[in-house]
Amino acid sequence: MVRWISDEVGEEAALLEALGLASADELFRDVPKKARLGRLGVGAPRSEAEVVAEVDKLLERNRPLGRFASFLGGRISARYSPAAVDAIVSRSEFYTAYTPYQPEASQGMLRALFEFQSLWVELSGMDVANASLYDGASAAGEALLFARRLHEGRRFLVPASLPWEERSVLANYASGPGLVVEEIPFDDRTGRLDLEFVRSAVRQGDVFGVLADVPNGFGGLDEQLFELKPTIGDVPLVVVADPLALSVLEPPGSYGADVVVGEGQGFGVAPSFGGPLLGLFACRREHMRLAPGRIVGATVDAYGRPAYTLTLQTREQHIRRSKATSNICTNESLLALAFVVYASVVGPKGLASLQASLAEKARTLASGLGAVEGLRAPRFEAPYLGEFAVELGRGTAAAFLDRLRRRRVLGGHPLADPRPGATHGPERLLVAPSESVGEREIARYVAAAKAWAASGGGR
Repeated sequence: MVRWISDEVGEEAALLEALGLASADELFRDVPKKARLGRLGVGAPRSEAEVVAEVDKLLERNRPLGRFASFLGGRISARYSPAAVDAIVSRSEFYTAYTPYQPEASQGMLRALFEFQSLWVELSGMDVANASLYDGASAAGEALLFARRLHEGRRFLVPASLPWEERSVLANYASGPGLVVEEIPFDDRTGRLDLEFVRSAVRQGDVFGVLADVPNGFGGLDEQLFELKPTIGDVPLVVVADPLALSVLEPPGSYGADVVVGEGQGFGVAPSFGGPLLGLFACRREHMRLAPGRIVGATVDAYGRPAYTLTLQTREQHIRRSKATSNICTNESLLALAFVVYASVVGPKGLASLQASLAEKARTLASGLGAVEGLRAPRFEAPYLGEFAVELGRGTAAAFLDRLRRRRVLGGHPLADPRPGATHGPERLLVAPSESVGEREIARYVAAAKAWAASGGGR
């Protein structure tokens, strides 16, 4: 055999005969026919130049984010990333050694991860951070299991306003150990949590954790978060926090959070069709041995020089499975590096200034949309930072967003759960002006919304 993949009929026949098969299809007989793709339809063989030309034609059909004015809300952000971020993370010593499995490996990468942990500790107000998780949603799922290790019970309370994607991930995490995820209602006027519901649920017992997010799923800031820990007592409090928002808000550790998680994609990582992402996780020192993933520690070597090592690796590949805190295999080291480079380049004042700028744009847009017939913006009365909810009085969110796309405006992220069987309430969007939009793009959004209203709102 001179090739890994044979193109000789005789060689294929010899392989099938040695395997005792009549045809290549028999290799896949255990795969249901309805699950098979069949022939891909790529056509006859072509030269490399022809293939490249065909792929270029396909690429021309793409509509890059840069061609639109982006007002997409949610946990995924389209922020400008300084050139220094790509320049540093593209260095070969980082991107070829971004998964250090051994405690003594890759001192440069281990130091970068230590700095990443230190940054999330500072922003979250916690004691210890791990070296990152896969994404914000799975970090919340790991926090659910973490809370269960801290406290007995079967019920985990989460806001009904939490993005449906995250509620789905939490439900998946809870299903294995037989736990239940319950939704906390919100006030229809303000969007704030129903604190009395939380108090009653904790009194009933069997609650092992309560989750809150800041900003919440509607972009709002709920001042009741400061009352949440005194309300739930020794029940663990999980806070899902936006790292940019924490540059101007009180850190969750200051109001009693036991674990703080978040999505770090917006710091130096492009949206890229929803990924890659970066999970953030921090907890209190007394609980760090129950945390998932791995933690980089700082020490000194035999000569007294600074040294870094993987201090805790509570994953199943490193210790007995019965003692593992999670089945997570690795961490997002390269994206964690991008996170810390971005934060270092922009700096504390730069992050706070960026959040203030986004908040100002959000208020300008909300004022314009609030004057459009058929729109309620912002939908809730709670204060907000850089994003807010919009409710449509008629028509559908899909039709509204489609009209805006024709004017090269990405008008927001639909809040409705699209899964079959999901309950559909009012048509709402989460809207967030991106860093790249200015007065002209905001005016274009408002004009497109007015045109939608003038047409009857999709009727």
